[in-house]
Amino acid sequence: QVQLVESGGGLVQPGGSLRLSCAASGSIVSINVMGWYRQAPGKQREWVASVTNGRSTNYADSVKGRFTITRDNAKNTVYLQMNSLKFEDTAVYYCNRVYGNWFDWGQGTQVTVSS
Repeated sequence: QVQLVESGGGLVQPGGSLRLSCAASGSIVSINVMGWYRQAPGKQREWVASVTNGRSTNYADSVKGRFTITRDNAKNTVYLQMNSLKFEDTAVYYCNRVYGNWFDWGQGTQVTVSS
């Protein structure tokens, strides 16, 4: 079972940037689509972005044009570059596969956008 460890969150002002990382304990080469998800207080977890092994990407409308997802299979790591952050991006961010049975969810990394 692959374990996922997210990092890179923090407190940032509106308009700021953060780069999140998700390190997997095992190879992600066989996982065609990896994604980032987030859960804001009082809300359900939602999908944010996904990337295939062929580096095709897809984004939720709310983050399109501001977030960029990438993956480095050699490092078993998935990244999320977040720019032009907004108050509504405040959430705990998680990574996981997009199709098939999810791996156990990691602890996530908290992103707080506040002035």
